[in-house]
Amino acid sequence: MQLTDFQKRHIGISENAKNEMLKQLNCKSIEDLIDKTIPSKILAKKDLNIGEALTEYEMLNHLKRLSSKNQLSKNYIGLGYHPTITPSVIHRNVLENPGWYTAYTPYQAEIAQGRLEALINFQTTVVELTGMEIANASLLDEGTAAAEAMTMLYGSRTRNQKKNNANKLFVSDEVLPQTLAVLKPKAEAFDVELIVGKIDDFKPTEDYFALLIQYPGKYGKIVEHTNIVAEAKELEIATIVAADILALTLLTPPGEWGADVVVGTTQRLGIPLGFGGPHAAYFATLEKYKRNIPGRIIGISKDRYDRKAYRMALQTREQHIKRERATSNICTAQVLLAVMAGMYAVYHGADGLTNIAKDIHFKTKQIAESVSGNVNEYYFDTLHFTNVDTKAIRTQAEDKNINFNYINDRELSISINEMTSEVDIEEIISLLSGMVSQSEETLQIPESLKRVSTFLQEDVFKKYHTETEMMRYIKRLERKDLSLNHSMISLGSCTMKLNAATQMLPLSWAEWNNMHPFQPKDQVMGYLEMIQNLEDDLSEITGFAATSLQPNSGAQGEYAGLMVIKKYHESRGDHVRNIVIIPASAHGTNPASATMSGMKVVVVKSLENGNIDYEDLKIKVEKHSHELAALMITYPSTHGVFESHILDITNLIHEHGGQVYMDGANMNAQVGYTNPGIIGADVCHLNLHKTFAIPHGGGGPGVGPICVAEHLKPFLPSNPIVKVGGEQGIEAISSAPYGSALVLLISYSYIKMLGTKGLKNATAYAILNANYLKSILEKEYDILYTGESGNVAHEMIVDFRKFKSLGIEVADVAKRLMDYGFHAPTVSFPVAGTLMIEPTESESKEEIDRFAEALISIKNEIEEIAEGKASEEENVLKNAPHIMSQITADEWSFPYSRSKAAYPLEWVRENKFWATVNRIDEAYGDRNLMCTCAPIEEYV
Repeated sequence: MQLTDFQKRHIGISENAKNEMLKQLNCKSIEDLIDKTIPSKILAKKDLNIGEALTEYEMLNHLKRLSSKNQLSKNYIGLGYHPTITPSVIHRNVLENPGWYTAYTPYQAEIAQGRLEALINFQTTVVELTGMEIANASLLDEGTAAAEAMTMLYGSRTRNQKKNNANKLFVSDEVLPQTLAVLKPKAEAFDVELIVGKIDDFKPTEDYFALLIQYPGKYGKIVEHTNIVAEAKELEIATIVAADILALTLLTPPGEWGADVVVGTTQRLGIPLGFGGPHAAYFATLEKYKRNIPGRIIGISKDRYDRKAYRMALQTREQHIKRERATSNICTAQVLLAVMAGMYAVYHGADGLTNIAKDIHFKTKQIAESVSGNVNEYYFDTLHFTNVDTKAIRTQAEDKNINFNYINDRELSISINEMTSEVDIEEIISLLSGMVSQSEETLQIPESLKRVSTFLQEDVFKKYHTETEMMRYIKRLERKDLSLNHSMISLGSCTMKLNAATQMLPLSWAEWNNMHPFQPKDQVMGYLEMIQNLEDDLSEITGFAATSLQPNSGAQGEYAGLMVIKKYHESRGDHVRNIVIIPASAHGTNPASATMSGMKVVVVKSLENGNIDYEDLKIKVEKHSHELAALMITYPSTHGVFESHILDITNLIHEHGGQVYMDGANMNAQVGYTNPGIIGADVCHLNLHKTFAIPHGGGGPGVGPICVAEHLKPFLPSNPIVKVGGEQGIEAISSAPYGSALVLLISYSYIKMLGTKGLKNATAYAILNANYLKSILEKEYDILYTGESGNVAHEMIVDFRKFKSLGIEVADVAKRLMDYGFHAPTVSFPVAGTLMIEPTESESKEEIDRFAEALISIKNEIEEIAEGKASEEENVLKNAPHIMSQITADEWSFPYSRSKAAYPLEWVRENKFWATVNRIDEAYGDRNLMCTCAPIEEYV
């Protein structure tokens, strides 16, 4: 193998290391290991048809050629997407920095303080611009956020509203078309009736529970809604406002005129268009909804020494504990993009954001006063022209690489952005047959809607306006976070593998990141070719007929897959099929997604060995035979094992008319050796941010495409503006036609650079690494579940429950691992008191050995307690993590040495990672919820 082969760079195990590991496992070869791990009945009979691997150099040239087929145009289309300027200091130091994009979700807050602070900045920006009381750390996109607002308010109806079956949501016809499309399937699932019309025609009655307003409207019109909102409030009807967050620097925030929920996108805050994503949506609401708000909230708490510390607040809500009773299946956020948007606000501050907004507004006003036909009396950045010859204008505009939003033959809208220059304005006026005139720099906004309240007055939004200070601030936060650029992150089910630089570089190319999702098809042929190739490859890998890349998270993929199944049954007249059978061990998003799709959940038991209880399954399938819609199953199982009777399970479901949905969380143990099609599934979602190398970004972005069998192909999701999906496709799952299209380049590059052989080898080495690590740890710990030959798949569950008698919880082990420089594996899922460990194929034998040595050393520290050599109350585990200020303090009160606390093994000294706070008080932060960067005096 040549060193130019990407496989050599991606897979961390050398030939010598492989032989040593196989010897320890008593396996003659990789093939021998696979034969002992994957049931022979489901092994693929032929290799994947992906092709020869491209080298990294060849891949970059290939993407450069593809990008030349994308036309860089001046986009004034709007509709929720606007060209932006990403400040170079943020582009270079966040977007292109593995210290930020390879981090995991901040469940281990002590080693994620930088990212958490950045998200607090984001939440503060959202809260203060919207005038609301609380905000989450971002959602997937604006359409999804609006749908989440609908379901949250529907689930939070008053007793009287539930009694009177208030199930209507009034939706203004000014709402973005893609938002309405995302609302429709979720409304249907919840039996919510959408009433779409002009807001002036809305008459509040007791059968409504909420109304949804766009502010400004989809074609730019600004209207005062104060009276309508007040009338609605008298009948306890809540108001959702979808607002342009940059416009809120000039407009009265919705929170000040009575909104209950404000949603939107922060794409305008320096995030590239990316052909539709990823972009961080925002969701702001009232304090009274703090336990209903979807997604994640970052809050302020304190560590055990009363120092301020950030953490995910109320993190055991919604699908984590409510499961099928949840009102949201959202499991993630768009963290990397939220960090960037928050940094944009920090870098510009209140005055900078206001000046950007005013510049856009005054340029828009200049067009309005130079060209006749605009029907918007009041506006921010978008003008709506009527009685114009759009066909003639379009021909001339596209000749100049200019795109407007063409509504019909006689109407168009134009949205100005921060990249628009004075020369551009003159060009637009000329195209519209106007005469350039100068206008006064006064706001064309109703007096009653001009913003007077201040925002972003905290120090963090005032201190970092030079690049030097901003660069240092970003670096200071980065140093507080443990990411993959420091050490292995061995989270079971989350597959934290290498995110190669070659896969990431093209995200910075304008030909990819500056494309509007609604650009004409002939301007984005490079994107469409890449997307088609990726869909074909994913269909080949899964053994299915077709793929939709629209879902922009794993949970959205689950929801999309179940909606496709539902639509399939309905097309056959099977409207009664609404039961989804789900194993008790399934991730909480599975039952939550089933509920989101309007189905009922029936839980099937697990056996002691972790497998599905086939007899219990059989009883429940037969009981619900006529109502059976689907089985949701993860394979290999949630317990990290290839269940040998998988074909019996899928056949049983099909015999009773159901469909099989496979959760793709563990696809990293399948690629090239077996696939969902072989095991008998009908649809699966894939986590491109796991198996296919999109970085976790500290908790997002993610992509959760669905792959389907031939009979489900007609029902793939659609989009109201761009034709995608099947002939009978379900309504949109995400706002953009191809979801988070920009980051698809990463997975596309991953597949093409590994090729047929490399993809198969990646799976083999993931299984090798897991079983090698298991062979070491099982000498010290109990491994809960294995296959029939004693092997695990690509991950394992290590049991720590027996140490509870010594006062040691699994959380203590997780925190102590920080002192060794490692992020904890998955804690207490799927079994409480355990760690689920997945080393991935990217790690070297040396790194795996270090991790194993750390866990063995921790076992020795636990044994010291059992032997009476260490106190149950005051020991290195209970006090972990230890921070630098403790170790260097004049006083040391612990009954063990500073060296033992900070450098438990000699190699830790060579690359020490310091947690920046001590153990965080989780309960205090929940009891005293604070999720903005208010002064510490207010917090105390």
